[in-house]
Amino acid sequence: MKKVSLTIDGKEISASEHATLLQAARDAGIQIPTLCHDDRLAPYGSCRLCSVEITSGKKAKIVASCVYPVENGLVVETMSPRIVKIRRVILELLQASSPKGRVEELSKVYGTSTDKFEKELTFCILCGLCVRYCSEVKKAHALGFIGRGIEKQVVFFPEIALKSCPGCEGECFSLCPTGILPNKFAQSVPSFGKVQPTVFPVRLWDEDNFLNLTRNIT
Repeated sequence: MKKVSLTIDGKEISASEHATLLQAARDAGIQIPTLCHDDRLAPYGSCRLCSVEITSGKKAKIVASCVYPVENGLVVETMSPRIVKIRRVILELLQASSPKGRVEELSKVYGTSTDKFEKELTFCILCGLCVRYCSEVKKAHALGFIGRGIEKQVVFFPEIALKSCPGCEGECFSLCPTGILPNKFAQSVPSFGKVQPTVFPVRLWDEDNFLNLTRNIT
């Protein structure tokens, strides 16, 4: 396997030519925070917390390390002032909607404020871990996305979920970085009788820790 040489945080390392910057850094014992990455899933690059600053020649830029491939001679900084500032802003935005779990842990590490943005507690950061695990690993496709921009949300498809989720026992939910999703999804899927809506939104509530499946989207 061909290797490439690069420098991460002043440390010269050798990595597989097919590796991403995130993989190369972690293999070298350098930790980069992520909220949407799982080694079993294809790189996604949605949370941007894994952003790093790279320099090639005289050009410097910010990239998402989970999707950016290693390059010979690349110089990477994982904790430059620009990167720390970016992560702080991202975490402050996430705290407005999902202040628990991994978000809370990282916010303490970076010393971020919880009051910079108006709170709208959806408890979903759209990392896509549950959706991607369901489709890529379990091949069930019981979860998906609908909408765009601020209207984007995770939904489950009841016709599929009623058949697939009881046997799965909520494996996808254990990946949730907010720590809100219940670990027994089968108990949260209601019986629809003869009327089965196309999709239902996954609504998360911290106090009750269950799926509120009351709003029908057709």
